[in-house]
Amino acid sequence: MMIFDTDIFIWVQRGNKKAARLMEKSASRNLSIQTYMELLQCAQNKTQHKYVKEFLASYGFIVLPLTENIGHRASIYIEEYTLGSGLRSGDALIAATAVENNMSLVSSNARHFKAIKDLDFKIFKP
Repeated sequence: MMIFDTDIFIWVQRGNKKAARLMEKSASRNLSIQTYMELLQCAQNKTQHKYVKEFLASYGFIVLPLTENIGHRASIYIEEYTLGSGLRSGDALIAATAVENNMSLVSSNARHFKAIKDLDFKIFKP
C-alpha cells in the first residue's frame, strides 16, 4: 500500500510517463488530506479544482483523513527533523499519514523524507 506525495501528481500533470505508470500500476491509490489540499491550493481557478477532483475520482484515489495520532506524530517529526533536514509541516503531515496507515510514501523529495526513521520511503526518480 502506498501514499503518493504531491510532487508525483505534479510530475503526472507535466506529462512524466514514469510517474503516470507508477500511479497506474499501483494496486491501491492513496493520498493524505494534506496532499489533497496542496493540489487544490495550486489550482488557479474552479476549472482546475474540478480537474483535480475528477482526476482523483477517475483513478479511485482514497483521501486519508487527518487524525489525532497523525497530528501528534507530525509534531514529533517537526521537533526531531526540521533543524537537520528542513522538514516542513505539510511534509510532516504527509509522512505521519503514511506511517499511521502502515503505507509506503513515494516522493522525489528525498531531502525532507529520508531522515524519518520509521517511514517506509520510496524515492521516485523522474
